[in-house]
Amino acid sequence: MRILIVGAGVIGLSSAYCLNRAGHDVTVVDRHADVAAETSFGNGGQLSYSYVAPLAGPGVVSKLPGWLVRGDAPVRFRPRLDARQWRWCIAFLRACTRRRSDLTTRELLSLSFLSRTLMHELIAAEPQLDFDFTRSGKLVLHRDAAAMHGALRQLEFQRTLGCEQYALDADACVALEPALADVRPQLAGGIHTPGEDTADCRRFCAGLEGLLRARGVRFVMETGIDRLNVSADGHVFALHDGAPLDADHLVVASGAACASLLKPLGIHVPVYPLKGYSLTFDLQPGVRAPHVSVTDFGRKVVYARLGSRLRVAGIADLEGDSLAPDPRRIATLRAETAALFPDVGSGAAVEWTGLRPATPRGTPIVGPTRFRNLWLNVGHGALGFTLAMGAAALLAERLAGGRHSALHDTFAPAG
Repeated sequence: MRILIVGAGVIGLSSAYCLNRAGHDVTVVDRHADVAAETSFGNGGQLSYSYVAPLAGPGVVSKLPGWLVRGDAPVRFRPRLDARQWRWCIAFLRACTRRRSDLTTRELLSLSFLSRTLMHELIAAEPQLDFDFTRSGKLVLHRDAAAMHGALRQLEFQRTLGCEQYALDADACVALEPALADVRPQLAGGIHTPGEDTADCRRFCAGLEGLLRARGVRFVMETGIDRLNVSADGHVFALHDGAPLDADHLVVASGAACASLLKPLGIHVPVYPLKGYSLTFDLQPGVRAPHVSVTDFGRKVVYARLGSRLRVAGIADLEGDSLAPDPRRIATLRAETAALFPDVGSGAAVEWTGLRPATPRGTPIVGPTRFRNLWLNVGHGALGFTLAMGAAALLAERLAGGRHSALHDTFAPAG
């Protein structure tokens, strides 16, 4: 079958890989000149297969007042005259229950474990791919006893779902990652997950592009999609400059842009952009920087070593579709880095701003729509790199008419 994929980020390219491997004639179209030009360019670098608990959790509501008034808060909400924003926020608040959070965690772990298996199989099958992949393990830091208590409850729950995680006291955290020695007095403890990985998402995408081009996948770059139209017989096709880009099937994998693209068809996906930031530091010889992937839970900041660089990422701003960076948010990330890893935070860094395509519950939308040839692979939020291979495999299996499983139902588009 001829398949057109809209979007050349990690979700679109992973979908192209799985569909090409299944024998389909694949074309990828994107408005940018290069792949991974938006959200996939500078993400956190963590392949966080066992740590997928959603942002919408039972402890979030009590934190919101403080987050809304603090300029350096990890989450910030700027109200707009935008019904889509308010619908998303209401649905998010409704998802902030223990029952819903546990169910979402269970669902995401099923997909992330599949993705981990497929990513490791991909690395074994495609040794030419070089994207700073490391089986680094992950350490989630907690700075107060209450947060650590909540983490222990989550650890026990996730162990029942197959996660290998261990609780560490402050001394054990420093023993595992000596670069944390200066902040030892601030730590209540941490959760160590040995099976987590780190990698450069942009380099992964660039490697997939080269591999796919060599295998006959076409890339139509610098080509924005004006709109999606429906023919008289119900066939959806994409238009660029008024001309149709025809295919047997159309896959929308366009990240935060998917909602506006799908709306004219009457498809309302609950995807809203959460603006995030990252800094990438070049590590000089002798500089103390972490080798283990680190997440500062309270600050919602992640640290991942990518070869000779350190990627620092975080912040979630609900303020619309603008990509304009806020210098104060960049300054917040730099200050957090300097506080945790002083040798790193004073250096020069490459700055990045991106829009994470998030759903209120934190679960992606993968599968068929009511139009027989239109498919979705959207809404992965901050877990796009982590879930990419699993979501792509689900899409390819369902498009090929393969077995219909509970996992397909879990992430299928509503309606």
